[in-house]
Amino acid sequence: MKKLLILLASFSLVSCYSQKVPVINTIKVAAPFEMPAIQVADFSKCSKFSITDFGAVKGDKKKNTTAIAKAIDKASKQDGGTVIIPPGEWITGSIHFKSNVNLHLQEGAVLLFSSDPQDYLPAVHTTWEGMECYNYSPLIYAHNCTNVAITGKGTLKAGMQTWEKWFARPSGHMNSLKLLYNQCAKNVPVEQRQMVNDSANLRPQFIQFNRCKNVLLEGISIKDSPFWVIHPYLCNDVVIRKVNVYAHGHNNDGVDPEMSQNVLIEDCIFDQGDDAIAIKSGRDQDAWRLNTPARNIVIRNCLVKNGHQLVAIGSEMSGGVENVFIDNCKVVDGAKLNHLLFLKTNERRGGYMKNIYMQNVESGKIDQGILGIETDVIYQWKNLVPMYERRLTPISDIHLTNVKATDVKFISRILGEKELPVQQVSLKNVSAVKVRENKHIHENLLQFTETK
Repeated sequence: MKKLLILLASFSLVSCYSQKVPVINTIKVAAPFEMPAIQVADFSKCSKFSITDFGAVKGDKKKNTTAIAKAIDKASKQDGGTVIIPPGEWITGSIHFKSNVNLHLQEGAVLLFSSDPQDYLPAVHTTWEGMECYNYSPLIYAHNCTNVAITGKGTLKAGMQTWEKWFARPSGHMNSLKLLYNQCAKNVPVEQRQMVNDSANLRPQFIQFNRCKNVLLEGISIKDSPFWVIHPYLCNDVVIRKVNVYAHGHNNDGVDPEMSQNVLIEDCIFDQGDDAIAIKSGRDQDAWRLNTPARNIVIRNCLVKNGHQLVAIGSEMSGGVENVFIDNCKVVDGAKLNHLLFLKTNERRGGYMKNIYMQNVESGKIDQGILGIETDVIYQWKNLVPMYERRLTPISDIHLTNVKATDVKFISRILGEKELPVQQVSLKNVSAVKVRENKHIHENLLQFTETK
């Protein structure tokens, strides 16, 4: 009897303890390629920690920043917990995640992030447009974390007073970018690429999950951003679901999965100043060093209200991009959009793009066209910095099915390299009510098929 009681007691302790650890949910995703199941954490049975129990006070940035950090630390130390942001507006500095933590914003909660750059120091290991460096911390930052989530019906909001002044990219900013570009090309250690100074003005991402596993964003709204809004970088197993993004500043892409694998983006709303979703895999020598493609990315059931592209791939894609599936998305009539799908690279990038699928997409008027593929998109960099090594980008197996728009300049514009033509592009039931110029504009393209 005594042994039985000890056994039952031991079982009870194990059972209670196991409820603190997040359960791992497995999500199976259908795709036209072999798509691994995605794993994310379920915190529903984990302990909850309100930031008010750690000293948070509305209107007090310092106390709130400290309270959130303490709550995250407590939740992580007990192997899993949910940090609660109650209703009301809470001003804060940067938030740094630890493993096994869910940041949960209750309905009516607003986390307002300071626009003072000093609140995002010391500098952290991050990136700028595909180049690794030390820069201001993203407003929400996770590095080498497992089982992390941001959930709830609340809002993340960026104070923009300083960041909007930095949109202009003055000369000091461009000089720092040139320095960073040259350091990357010469493989200068990342620790030496220090980009915080008086004139660099490299704006931080709003949310960056850097080298993380099992990442979930669900239900939240995000308003405004200094730079890219959601940036999963070198991550595995990412789900972004029912997220509502409104950000009309410079470089305000909605989601930038970069060198990340096994990603699901679904049921989201994007109202952007730049691309709704931009798939990336690093720039030039830095990406060749990291050698990690963006792979197995599914985007479905999303609505775009404004943006440059529904989905862009590149131009930072030197690690390669493959296995992308865009399904059942819609762009509202009246949205200002350049393309539904735009693949962009240049002769410095290398990498590759292949196995890209889009189906069941509807759009109103598009400024440019449904599909764009360009191999000479280099923006200001062409004359700003030297080309250290020339590498062309193989592009192949691009398939669009059941895609419709009301008014376009072209259905497809594909401008490949003469030395390395784009290969195997198929359009099936891809149409527009009105085509303002040419239906197809093609240079250096092999194996193009169009069927009804």
